[in-house]
Amino acid sequence: MTTLVMRHFRLPWQLVLLVAATLWTIAWFATAPLADWLSYGLLPLERGTGTGDAVAFFLLDVPKVLLLLSGIVALVSFLRSFVSPVRVRRVLAGRGALPGTAAAAGFGIITPFCSCSAVPLFIGFLEAGVPLGVTFAFLVSSPMVNEVALVLLWGLFGPWIALAYIASGLAVAILAGLIIGRLHMENYVEDYVWQMQATATAIEFRPTLEQRVRDAWGSTLAIVRRVWLFVIAGIAVGAFIHGFVPTDTVVALGGRSNPFAVPVLVGLGVPLYGNAAGTIPIIEALLAKGLPLGSALAFMMAITALSVPEFVILRRVMKPRLLATFIAIVAGGIIAVGYLFNFLI
Repeated sequence: MTTLVMRHFRLPWQLVLLVAATLWTIAWFATAPLADWLSYGLLPLERGTGTGDAVAFFLLDVPKVLLLLSGIVALVSFLRSFVSPVRVRRVLAGRGALPGTAAAAGFGIITPFCSCSAVPLFIGFLEAGVPLGVTFAFLVSSPMVNEVALVLLWGLFGPWIALAYIASGLAVAILAGLIIGRLHMENYVEDYVWQMQATATAIEFRPTLEQRVRDAWGSTLAIVRRVWLFVIAGIAVGAFIHGFVPTDTVVALGGRSNPFAVPVLVGLGVPLYGNAAGTIPIIEALLAKGLPLGSALAFMMAITALSVPEFVILRRVMKPRLLATFIAIVAGGIIAVGYLFNFLI
């Protein structure tokens, strides 16, 4: 839409960007009062009832989460245009095990990919000579930890939970990369991956500032179109939990009184498929019902980093033994994070 306006009316891109930022800000501050009016003014709903609370939760979180999602993806996509993927590959290939693994995990944070779309970069890293363990750190951190989820968590729950999420996700990614690197399982990568050769030479160029803005807008549209249904579905589930699921049920399944709460929630998360942004509304509702932070983080990480669709795609790249090792290490790390945060908080 923004690009069409810029082309059709030949408006300066700076003016269009300013107008878009202004409208985003107005919409952000209007979400809460508008949701309250729609729920308890326009609709015949009462505060404190299950239906009223669920509808209010849904009407507030849909615009709030989508606004946060579009805003942060646009900003990070713009900033990421200054980073050359070719240069990143070279840097990762030239580092030692620990620095390279940590750098790859950090790079995964700024790439808002699901586990399925991260596989091509995984192959590219291997082709560029990046060690297997380092590539696994990226493969884990990219879907598990991303800047979209970080900002959404910060806005919804505050800095402590957001920082706890990013620290625990990085720890799992780095640990998984180091362990797989020490196991020397290169022979369990499918043979065709090693035989693939680059079919084209990557050419680095410096786009203009206007091109960077246009590309960031295009990237934002592509990402939002891919995930908005998951986000709304997650908000709907969260609204139902918020309004109708008794606290006792949630606490009995994932609360501190159940010593197996964390692995149970991780197991429940595996059949689900979603991105971190789509799971946050569910986590918000579960935390409000009394679910411990560690259990909530473990559930969210299991959904984003361990899912059946991901396993199907990774099987095309990995042989069964390597895939099973990957699943076991990541699941173990997620469970450990869940127990650790439940113990500390």
